[in-house]
Amino acid sequence: MTAEAATLAFYDRNAEAYATSTVGLDMSEDHDRFLRRLPPGGLILDAGSGSGRDTLAFIRAGFRVEAFDASPGMCRFSTELTGQPTAHMSFVDVAWTDRFDGVWASASLLHLAPDELMDAWGRLARALARGGSIYASFKVGAGVNVGWDGRTFHLVDEPSLEALLLAGALEDADIRTRASVSGAGDAWLSVVATRRA
Repeated sequence: MTAEAATLAFYDRNAEAYATSTVGLDMSEDHDRFLRRLPPGGLILDAGSGSGRDTLAFIRAGFRVEAFDASPGMCRFSTELTGQPTAHMSFVDVAWTDRFDGVWASASLLHLAPDELMDAWGRLARALARGGSIYASFKVGAGVNVGWDGRTFHLVDEPSLEALLLAGALEDADIRTRASVSGAGDAWLSVVATRRA
């Protein structure tokens, strides 16, 4: 089984338990950083939506949201939580151009190898309308980490993140590092940046 297949199998096998453990995490600080850049009622793509926690928060804040996830199990949970369909697709299926006011990719790109990440990042940047903004978060570091549960994480440091921003023609970046909101003790790197108008 490939690393990608093992990671996806984890989410399918543990969809309900994982979703239940993450759905209540307080992401309000990052939501605020992201949403303040978007027009009221704007259209958001939740890319790798997991439990649907963030999709639901954005809907409640008055935004329109389209969501997808690569795990069928997570799609079912997210659809039930939010009351709207979560599409079953992966980053390689993203083909929109100039469509979304915001793209949210919270802890979803971190399973991609560097070449896959660059491709996915380009796809998400192109999906943004001009002047639209993206949020993404990664575990901090370099190289690869395989968790006890079989999930593979490709770690990202600030220079690597800056290279992504340059490749995606994104500017006005707000980059921050902080401890995990789950209390797990690991450090996370996040960014909000805007596509050039």
